[in-house]
Amino acid sequence: MNHPDVKELFATKTLPLPDGYSRALCNTIAGWTYDMLPVPVIRSVKALILDTLGVIGGAANAPGIPELNTRLSRWEKTGSATGLIGNCRYSPPTAAMANGAAAHALDFDDQHDPARVHASAVVLPTLLAAAEDLAAEGRPVSGKDYILGYAIAAELDARLGLVCYNSLGKGWHPTMLLGIVSAAVGAAKMMGLDAGGIANALGMAFHQAGGSAQSMRDGVLSKRLGPGFAARSAVTGVFLAADGLTSTRATLEGNAGLFALHERNEVKPALLTDGLGSDWRVAEYSFKPYPCCRCNHTPIGIGIELHQQGIRPADVAAIEIGMGNVNWITVGAPYDPTRNDVVHAQFNTAYSFARAFADGKVDLRSYQKPAITDPRIAAISNITQVVDDPAINATAIEPARVKLTLTDGKVVELKRDTIKGSPQDPMSDAEMRAKVHGCLEFGLGATASDVDRLADAVAALENAGNAAKAMLDAFPSQT
Repeated sequence: MNHPDVKELFATKTLPLPDGYSRALCNTIAGWTYDMLPVPVIRSVKALILDTLGVIGGAANAPGIPELNTRLSRWEKTGSATGLIGNCRYSPPTAAMANGAAAHALDFDDQHDPARVHASAVVLPTLLAAAEDLAAEGRPVSGKDYILGYAIAAELDARLGLVCYNSLGKGWHPTMLLGIVSAAVGAAKMMGLDAGGIANALGMAFHQAGGSAQSMRDGVLSKRLGPGFAARSAVTGVFLAADGLTSTRATLEGNAGLFALHERNEVKPALLTDGLGSDWRVAEYSFKPYPCCRCNHTPIGIGIELHQQGIRPADVAAIEIGMGNVNWITVGAPYDPTRNDVVHAQFNTAYSFARAFADGKVDLRSYQKPAITDPRIAAISNITQVVDDPAINATAIEPARVKLTLTDGKVVELKRDTIKGSPQDPMSDAEMRAKVHGCLEFGLGATASDVDRLADAVAALENAGNAAKAMLDAFPSQT
């Protein structure tokens, strides 16, 4: 078979993309090795893994997660993969679904901010389930192969999110739509598939791809299931590809491919291939300091800053929060405490700002019942208007402004263009460890020594002969 010339096809910067574009991408990825990964990329992958295992553990009792595992464990009693919550035995697709939903349930999982993708909520469950199944067959995945597969998936997810720059604005949930194809490619490489097999895994994943943002906008529990659905489909697709089933060829570039069908050809294809394999996007991922939609984080930071300045809710007559159009569509609705719905609070700027402004902090307990119906916070959100600010780039996630009109008529206004937890304003190592500890203690009753054991296992993952076993053996047991 004549393979497409990678350099020639990747030189294409605009639409229409030539036939063979998707296959050229898979040919390139098939040749990557662990030794190609820069040290900062390996370090970032380990941070993504530890953070994700932490937020999965923290979600043990999150609304929807016990119910999901109760249902799944009624249907499946045995299997080659592990549902981390409850240490359930599942088939690989079901384990990926359970772990993916848990990874996203607290809305505390990593995100590439400009790309608007939560990579690890799909990637980690997909790769972990696939690695466990291979180990059950006597073919354990090494730590180096696991890290390489993870890096590929996270890199592709970030780049696709940048290419599909307004996917969320079109109504897709990019974490699902782009995560499934990215995770499948990473898993295929981890499993040792050749270029053709990787291309079929990409196509199998695309054939199942979807994910509406309506659950996010409606603030309902199905939103947190989305990465689980994507991971389940990614695992199914990659194993069918490994079994020799063929799938789409023009997965990205076809007239019914991802770019045309889902993105209306409103894409920037150069961002997928420029510097691929040399200029890594993996190190650009952000880690969340607050357990809610990332669109809320800049207003939360401003709220905490105003609290630290000594301004109190009793001093304020009206609040206006301005943000870009996509953020506003996602989290700008009025807050309704009578819904008593955790997801509604997680995806509401008026509530999130009010909590930060009143308390001077936001943590896991800020988005639990009965905190979400606190009359104090409801009173603040009731005088808060969130507006679509035309002065802020419509698709930008970072910028926000807050204007307080005080009871004495004075106006206080703050605007911020950076977001805590991003590469521009990173969490410290101590803050990262405290987050993982807080999550695992919150969900599983884990001790500091439990967290240390898990962190040590992830830190030494490249030395593991069986990556899945190394992580699972160190994951705290539910108490």
